[in-house]
Amino acid sequence: MTTGRPLSIGHSPDADDAFMFYALAKEAVTVPGYEIQHVMEDIETLNRRSVTGDLDVTAVSAAHYPAIADKYRIMSCGASIGRNYGPALVTMKPVEREELAGKRIGIPGEYTTSWLLFRIFFEHEIEPVFLDFDAVTPAVQDGSVDAGILLHEGQILYEQQGLHRVMDLGQEWFAATGLPIPLGLDLIHRRLGEAGQSIAKALYDSIVYAREHEEDALDYALGFGRGIDREDGRRFVRMYVNEDTVDMGEDGRKALETLYGMAEERGLIARAPVIDMIQADA
Repeated sequence: MTTGRPLSIGHSPDADDAFMFYALAKEAVTVPGYEIQHVMEDIETLNRRSVTGDLDVTAVSAAHYPAIADKYRIMSCGASIGRNYGPALVTMKPVEREELAGKRIGIPGEYTTSWLLFRIFFEHEIEPVFLDFDAVTPAVQDGSVDAGILLHEGQILYEQQGLHRVMDLGQEWFAATGLPIPLGLDLIHRRLGEAGQSIAKALYDSIVYAREHEEDALDYALGFGRGIDREDGRRFVRMYVNEDTVDMGEDGRKALETLYGMAEERGLIARAPVIDMIQADA
């Protein structure tokens, strides 16, 4: 057992996040001098909570970082990054995207990267309906909304649920930029100072360990997978725990700068933040 000062780490109870934190949860990897307190909440709750800065380490939507850059630094590891794939806009029946002008669209959180990307790439005015991410699919199915943006497992299960994809926001991003899309980030609070380096290294080691022990890490992660079967779960985890998750590298940094630059240019954020990053494996 580790003993020491508490270190609060906020992450979602989604299969990909659980997979990344498997080694830390099972203490196969530890943070010297700290006892980890895992705080599992959905990403929009973590987005809102990060404004208070109470968590030492937290996952957030990449779109939300400009609002909290004064409190947190970005880790080079732990990011949820897709290359030519991402959140999916879906409907019950096939439609052209222009047919959704003025329609009610289910949005899985006001501070999510999916909502920022939608506003960048969807050319028409719509009526946003902000929902919990797991309420979007039922809302599309029962007609409460005309379309919805799916996150997490929904991105690969929508066809099984009788839905039709109108656009993939990750593909839109890649076509426009040629870059991967950083959807989520893991952050360290600035108050931790130099200790941030060893904490980032521990998360890096945890991600590497999980990828090297995939079957055991999947067993753990799929306990948080909302009933998804093993092979779909494996596919989903591999989508968002990949080489870019181990280290986002120069592509990831450039992608963040591009995302925030585009958002600032369109008046969606006040100012693009400086990309202040801790290199986890330094």
